Amino acid sequence: MGGKNNSTKRKSKGKGKGKGKRNGKPQRDQAGAGSSAGNDFRGAGFAGSNVLGYGTMTANTYVQQYAPVPTALDALPPPPVGFTGREDDLAYILGVLDPDRTGEAPAVAVLSGWGGVGKTTLAYAAGHAAQRRGWFTGVLLVDLHGYDPRPAQAEEALEALLRSLGVPHEHLPPPGAGRDTLYRSQLNARQEKGERLLVVADNASAIAQVQPLVPPGHHGMLVTSRHRLTGLGRMRTVNRLQPEDAVALLEAALKNNNPDDPRVGEDPEAAERLASACGYLPLALQITAALLAQDPGQPLSERADALGGTESVLDGLDDGERSLRTMFDQSLERLTPQEQDLFRLLALNPGPNISTPAAAVLADQPQPATERLLARLAASHLIERTPAVRGRWQMHDLLRAYAHEQATAAMDRGRAPRRRYDQAHDRLIHHYIQHAQAASTHLAPPGGPVPARFTDRDQALEWFDAERENLMATAHTTPQAALHLSSALGSYLKWRRHLQDHVVVNALALDACTRLNDTRNKATVWNNLGGALLEFRRFEDAVHALETARDLYQQTGNTQREATAWNNLGGALQELRRFDVALHALETARDLYQQTGDTNGVADAWNNLGTALQELRRFDVALHALETARDLYQQTGDTHGEATAWNNLGNAYGDLRRFDDALHAHQAARDLHQQTGDTHGEATAWNNLGGALKKLRRFDDALHALETARDLHQQNGNTHGEAGAWNNLGNAYGALRRFDDALHALETARDLHQQTGNAHGEATAWNDLGNALAGLRRFDDALHAHQTARDLHQQNGNTHGEATAWNNLGNTYQELRRFDDALHAHQTARCLDQQTGDTNGEAIAWNNIGTAYRGLGRVDEAVVAGKQAVAMLAAERDWFYTGEAWGELATTLTAAGADTAQVREAWEQSAQAYTQAGADEEAAASREHANSTETVEAQLPAVADLPERDVASESG
Repeated sequence: MGGKNNSTKRKSKGKGKGKGKRNGKPQRDQAGAGSSAGNDFRGAGFAGSNVLGYGTMTANTYVQQYAPVPTALDALPPPPVGFTGREDDLAYILGVLDPDRTGEAPAVAVLSGWGGVGKTTLAYAAGHAAQRRGWFTGVLLVDLHGYDPRPAQAEEALEALLRSLGVPHEHLPPPGAGRDTLYRSQLNARQEKGERLLVVADNASAIAQVQPLVPPGHHGMLVTSRHRLTGLGRMRTVNRLQPEDAVALLEAALKNNNPDDPRVGEDPEAAERLASACGYLPLALQITAALLAQDPGQPLSERADALGGTESVLDGLDDGERSLRTMFDQSLERLTPQEQDLFRLLALNPGPNISTPAAAVLADQPQPATERLLARLAASHLIERTPAVRGRWQMHDLLRAYAHEQATAAMDRGRAPRRRYDQAHDRLIHHYIQHAQAASTHLAPPGGPVPARFTDRDQALEWFDAERENLMATAHTTPQAALHLSSALGSYLKWRRHLQDHVVVNALALDACTRLNDTRNKATVWNNLGGALLEFRRFEDAVHALETARDLYQQTGNTQREATAWNNLGGALQELRRFDVALHALETARDLYQQTGDTNGVADAWNNLGTALQELRRFDVALHALETARDLYQQTGDTHGEATAWNNLGNAYGDLRRFDDALHAHQAARDLHQQTGDTHGEATAWNNLGGALKKLRRFDDALHALETARDLHQQNGNTHGEAGAWNNLGNAYGALRRFDDALHALETARDLHQQTGNAHGEATAWNDLGNALAGLRRFDDALHAHQTARDLHQQNGNTHGEATAWNNLGNTYQELRRFDDALHAHQTARCLDQQTGDTNGEAIAWNNIGTAYRGLGRVDEAVVAGKQAVAMLAAERDWFYTGEAWGELATTLTAAGADTAQVREAWEQSAQAYTQAGADEEAAASREHANSTETVEAQLPAVADLPERDVASESG
């Protein structure tokens, strides 16, 4: 900036605003727009004035000629090496400066952001870009030193700008209105000459520094500040760099010191870690590059470890000339004592952001006063409003480290400050625990007390969503906080499927019980940990935790809690496919709940019993259990539980081939889950609804339902559920003969199941993948897929799944004309289906045994097998597959040389079955065969398209 005000002698102000050199001729004042200077006597009266007189007056005029004074209109430094990643910001600024912009707004852009974020560099880059476009004939630059101990005043800045414009020192007016008048006059004069200047006012801290510098007319201006300076022009907040741009800046800065520096290219992962440790802040990256240049042998990983280590990260961001801590000190010193105090207190919040009410609790101040202080901190860019939610505030990691330093320094001043900070921390922890406990009551079964802190479930969930990270961080602060929050957070974390957090908070609580020697709560914590592990699909660990909880409850005689442990244990044993043991656990839970009069618990046990009985293929008994659960949930007003029971009921109806009833049940489940806001339950219902629609041959509706399920599971981060939806989507595509789409969907399902370690799901996906590959006539690949599925099901002890894989394996062998192998595979499938009591699967196996016999020329045996298949499928009321089986039998009868009437009757039976299934196209094709009077020659062996199986429906 220009020098201080050095007692300049007063000069005449009258002529400094002429348009050219002084020639002694009288000139009209040319004060610019907005100027308050210049003498305009139009309309004035002079009666009685001493200056009025009559006669002739003679005057001599003396004109002093001055040599031309040089101007400084090319003051813009080049941007530093490595300038990158500001394309959107540059586009915005250039839109403001563009002389052809629309609107009448002044060409003034105000760039704000916290220290070190790169505002000045961006302003320089924008200035150069504008000059390259020919928008400005020159640039005026002034540094306002807004955060120095003595910031520049507007008068000093005007002096520097006037000197840059070529005004001689002796023509500078003294401080006051004259300087800004002369400044605007100079700029107006240049505008009349066709010039357009850009004024860059860097490092401002107050509007008063900048307001007199705003140029008139069509000139432009860029202002940089760590504060939001409103009312000057268009505002733009400059944020940290994107990760890839930060790495690019680091590499460019290193190569500026040594073009052969290979470190970023050799270790890009360490470069990313280092950029992250620098907070993607340009100044921190430049300092880090300078330190690395001083130590050319230091690996980037070592530097990244040092910044993330025990030493303060700010200690590692000081190269002797530039210091991030010093820059932060300058910003802090500009705050009022109340603002400084709140900034330090915010470091006590354990999570990444804070709400205004929580900050008021922390500061022990009324909420409106706290909000005003927070807004002023945000205007200084020491904190910022969170972009997603109003009323929340966050702090950059490096500023958080600085705030921690400041808070620690304040506490080290004595016992009283430390006690004050400890009390503030305790108030905040208590605030989080109290609110979490109140919010959790809205997620509990109805009937318990509900505090008035939250009006309803939606408001409670909204609060939990906003505070989850803070609550999880709070659980790490003290053992007592972990214990309280493990209980208060459980239902919410399960509801929103934050399953890893669910495990972590309960593990913290278990550790707290050990540290506090709390035996009273230990059984409950083991039970909750088991439930969390069950949801997280760590089934063996879940069984251990739940057995421990059960035993502890038995020791203390807590029957109701023991019932809960038995109930959860039954669920874990089901997942391990130990169904008989699971059944015992769930029956025990039901009986204990009945003893204690816990109706909702009884409903839970009946619901889980129903799913276990389904797995044991005891469908009628399962149906009774699930209907009982549904009715009990309705009695207690537990809408969420009722939705879960309806969903499981739909699965049971599907197993009983009652697809219309299944459709109704899944629709009821979906609607209730939507009503309660449970998107996880809704996704499960959509998935099962898609399966029911597919069975009803409503393929377009099925695709919509399954795509909706997939999208909801993705939104919820439920990879397991997403995999199931992809699997069922693949089967629906296969039914539509869209085999390429089916292949993509099933490969995705397989990969997701592998990712989550779900061997049962992976085996199912491999099996269905084989069907899609067969549809694409990639039979060798299909064979590999079905063999893989068979082996996985054998390893998992899943006899039902193994039977399905053997059946599909046989189909593929038939396509490869390996009929002996096919016959063996189908016979194995039939035996396994008989073991599990799967009548539908056994009927399908009989059908395919018949086609294999036909391929071997053993037509009499083929006819026997075919008749067995149609009889069993008709008894199952599986009309679509019955239609297919009658068609296969008609083909076999033709191959056996049966009379035409017998063949025609088989085709007519096929048409009738298809009609009952609603498969009109297939029914028409069968009628066409039946109406044919020509002798049909024996056909080539065909493979029944019967055994495709959906992935197991999702239980609620």
